[in-house]
Amino acid sequence: MSGKQIETVKQLYRHWVANSNLSLEDRRDLVEGWKVLTSEPQAVDYLETDAGGVLAMWAIPKQLAADRVILGLHGGGFVAGSMFTHRKLFGHLAKAVGARALILNYRRSPESTHPGPVNEVVAAYAWLLAQGIEPEHIVFAGDSAGGGLSVTSQVLARQRRLPVPAGALLLSPWVDMEVNGQSWDSNGGKEELFVNREMVQWLARAFLGPEGDPRDPLANPLYANLSGLAPVYIQVGGDEVLLDDSRRLAKRLRNAGVEVKVDVFPEQQHTFQMAAGRAPEADAAIRKLADWARPKLGLEETDLRVANG
Repeated sequence: MSGKQIETVKQLYRHWVANSNLSLEDRRDLVEGWKVLTSEPQAVDYLETDAGGVLAMWAIPKQLAADRVILGLHGGGFVAGSMFTHRKLFGHLAKAVGARALILNYRRSPESTHPGPVNEVVAAYAWLLAQGIEPEHIVFAGDSAGGGLSVTSQVLARQRRLPVPAGALLLSPWVDMEVNGQSWDSNGGKEELFVNREMVQWLARAFLGPEGDPRDPLANPLYANLSGLAPVYIQVGGDEVLLDDSRRLAKRLRNAGVEVKVDVFPEQQHTFQMAAGRAPEADAAIRKLADWARPKLGLEETDLRVANG
């Protein structure tokens, strides 16, 4: 059963839906309230930086392996969300893994349409590599739109002959720009955020631009060549209308020979992990993400040190 704190996720999403007629800027301001779901992780510092021309923020736990990095890609349907809405979420994840997190503030639609975000992610990844961080010491992580970006950016990086990272953590990934999937019907009465296809179709149009193709492999990884990508761990809520995005992506990855793990959390909503530090369901999910990521990064508890110590 969903706990009391997870119910606050539903309440916030209902509030967003009730105010969906606001202007884009007002809706963005509304979504900035996303961060209220997440508690402040202790013993984590933050530092803004320029990551290869992309505004970003480091989340730096006190205990860490300094040469391991989580490349954090925020959700928000490509039109909202920021490194500020997701600072605390990636702070919790970084602390649990014992690595720094570089949270990107990629430009959003409609000001920057596809392929703007995927280009910025690859630019930041190339910057990390140029700083001397080994690819096997980098894990991509993203929720919702950021989850899809965690896959498509690997596809683009491969095209540009960059090495693949150690893995990718996908939280409720949105990948299908055609907005299909059987779970739109089966979970239509359970999802509190995406209550109808029209909302997500609008997000897809804003992201793709007037000439965009919803089957573009760099926008929709369901149509990409996924062979040779890094191992993937997917977490998704059982009540999400986007549940089939995760299932279909996992099938495509497996068919391409990519290692995939999928956990479906019963009765959970889209990106319920945003309640980290407040809800045991979210904290358990963060622990599972960290337990999967650490061996991919070659990390053991003895590898951690006190920052600047």
